[in-house]
Amino acid sequence: MNHGELAQKNFEGGCNCAQAVLLAFSDLTGLDEQTAMKLSASFGGGMGKLREVCGAVSGMFMAAGMILADGEIPTQEAKAAHYARIRDLAARFKEENGSYLCRELLDGIPTSSDPAPEERSPKYYKQRPCGELCRCAAELLDQFLKEQKESA
Repeated sequence: MNHGELAQKNFEGGCNCAQAVLLAFSDLTGLDEQTAMKLSASFGGGMGKLREVCGAVSGMFMAAGMILADGEIPTQEAKAAHYARIRDLAARFKEENGSYLCRELLDGIPTSSDPAPEERSPKYYKQRPCGELCRCAAELLDQFLKEQKESA
């Protein structure tokens, strides 16, 4: 199973969108399941259901950081280079999906301002693009990593 399929499966299995993507990359990040789940728990629903940056995008960014950033206090140059990678990934996601903001991606889908997540049901999965967005984010990161490796 590739990262995109795994991210979608994770979401459909109950993970929030950020958890679904970050967990899918455990083979490359070195994060154990519990750490990945806890680290990304706050980013579902566009950051705690605030409908800001899509959780799949946040999960993609977290995975990219774990895979591509070094563990040292970054120099200005290293920080700028990593931010450029993140901006590139964001632009790719936006190009594919029209936005990287949860509220825009879910435009027209009834949601409540209640912090409680909606009940996961067949109707929930049918009306939301979130599983596909998780797949997309993971596939974009895979393509990006392949390009980085080829240009190195």
